[in-house]
Amino acid sequence: MDLQPLRGKIAIVTGAASGIGKGIAVRFAQEGAHVSCCDLNEKGAMETVREIEALGREGMAIRVDVTKAEEVAEMARRVFERWGRIDILVNSAGIIKAHFITEVPEETWDAILNVNLKGTFLCIREVAKYMVSQKRGKIISISSKSGKRGGLWLGAYSASKFGIIGLTQSAAMDLAPFQINVNAICPGNVFSTPMWDLLDKEYSRKLGVPPEQVRKIYVEKVPLGRECTVEDVANVAVFLASSCSDYMTGQAINVTGGQEVH
Repeated sequence: MDLQPLRGKIAIVTGAASGIGKGIAVRFAQEGAHVSCCDLNEKGAMETVREIEALGREGMAIRVDVTKAEEVAEMARRVFERWGRIDILVNSAGIIKAHFITEVPEETWDAILNVNLKGTFLCIREVAKYMVSQKRGKIISISSKSGKRGGLWLGAYSASKFGIIGLTQSAAMDLAPFQINVNAICPGNVFSTPMWDLLDKEYSRKLGVPPEQVRKIYVEKVPLGRECTVEDVANVAVFLASSCSDYMTGQAINVTGGQEVH
C-alpha cells in the first residue's frame, strides 16, 4: 500500500466528533485526505477538524442531523462546492440503547432506526448523486458484530445494523456500473467510545456485576483475547477507501478478533 494511499482524496465522515468516526477522520487525514467532519455535535466536529489541520490537511466541520434529508443534502452540496468532488463517504453516525425486548420504548426503537439506518440511507442517497456523475467513489458504512448476530438486549440496535448490511449489498449492486464501491465494517466491542461508557452502566445493572467487570466479561468471549480498538477499525476503513479495494463491493467485513467469522 502507498505511504499515503488517500493522498488528495475528499472524504465525508459522519459521526466525526467522537469515537470511531473521529478516529477514521483523523486517520484519513494522516493518509493524505481532506476531510469534512459531520456531526450533530458541531463543537466536537470542529475539534476533529483542528486535529486534521494540524496534520497539514484541509478540514471542514458541518453540523448535520443525518435523519433530516434536507440537512444531509446540504452537507453533500457544501462539500462538493468546496472541493469539486466527493471521493469517500463514511457513515459512522450512530446511537445505542440496551433494553430487554418487552421493555423497548417505541421512541427508542424509532430513534435508533432513524439515526443508524435511515441516516445511513440518506447519506448514501445524497452523496451517491455526486459519485454517479463522477463515475467513481467509495462508500463505507459502520455496521457491527451485532449486525451479524443479534445482541443481548440490543433488539433495535441489532435491527439497525443488520439493515445497514442489507442496504450495503443493495446499494453496491445499484452503484457498481458507476465504479462506486459500497462496503461495510462490522467492529467488535470498541470500549474507547462514548457508546461503551453508556453500556457499561446498563450492562452492570442487568448482569449484576460492577461496571469494571463488564468489559472483562466481553473480552473473554474474543478468541484473540482483547478488545477492538478504533485503530483496528480505521485500518480497514483506509483499505476500503483506497484503490487496494477496487474489486470489492457489497461486503460486510468483520473486525471482531474472531468473535464473528461469517
